[in-house]
Amino acid sequence: MLKTRIIPCLDVRAGRVVKGVRFGDLRDQGDPASLAARYEHDGADELTVLDVSATTEERAASVTIVRAIRERIGIPLTVGGGVRSRDDVARLLDAGADKVAINSAALADPALLTRCAETFGSQCMVIAIDARRIGDSWMVVTHSGSRFTHVDAVNWAQESVSRGAGEILLTSWDRDGTRSGYDLSLLAAVAACARAPLIASGGASSALDMYDAIQAGADAVLAASIFHQSDFTVQDVKRELQVRGTRIRT
Repeated sequence: MLKTRIIPCLDVRAGRVVKGVRFGDLRDQGDPASLAARYEHDGADELTVLDVSATTEERAASVTIVRAIRERIGIPLTVGGGVRSRDDVARLLDAGADKVAINSAALADPALLTRCAETFGSQCMVIAIDARRIGDSWMVVTHSGSRFTHVDAVNWAQESVSRGAGEILLTSWDRDGTRSGYDLSLLAAVAACARAPLIASGGASSALDMYDAIQAGADAVLAASIFHQSDFTVQDVKRELQVRGTRIRT
């Protein structure tokens, strides 16, 4: 049984880390490289960096930021934002990313996942799915939360894995930045059908929320606000999870 990973997330816009609610009302949180170094020092198992304006601005994620972060950290790094081609993936890997997350472009061209997995390996490819609850279902949201679709998020997660995605980064659009806890029903639904490691994202307010997400089927838990605003450190979270019997990396 794999140990649970704790993953701080840096949403980046115009060279700065930002954070808001439901992908909007973004507020400055600091310098990406400095925060990355702080989180590694605090015990983060991995780091995720998402260039949140790259897709809407029709550009690739900033390799300059990726290089600056990689110079400061040694832990695994996932980077996403504006990835539209194998060349985009190659540039991010060359800049220091270990894994690359694809969202909007994969939905528009699902074969992109297969082409990238065949070239770089499934272990490098993360499908990032932003999901909005509609009744008893969840629909995919694209373009940094600005476009709603009628694509079923659970089915899309399953298809993405079959097309070569090696990991799922699953964010609840409804819970993002709200600190109301992860969407446990969404996590359980995806965990039941998609055979790939699952990262829970959107809504964390405490280690208890993370524990609940793990019990719902998450293999890793991602958070931003609670770390950026120093409500908890990664070590605080790990200690609490250990008390509750969760196998974590020390």
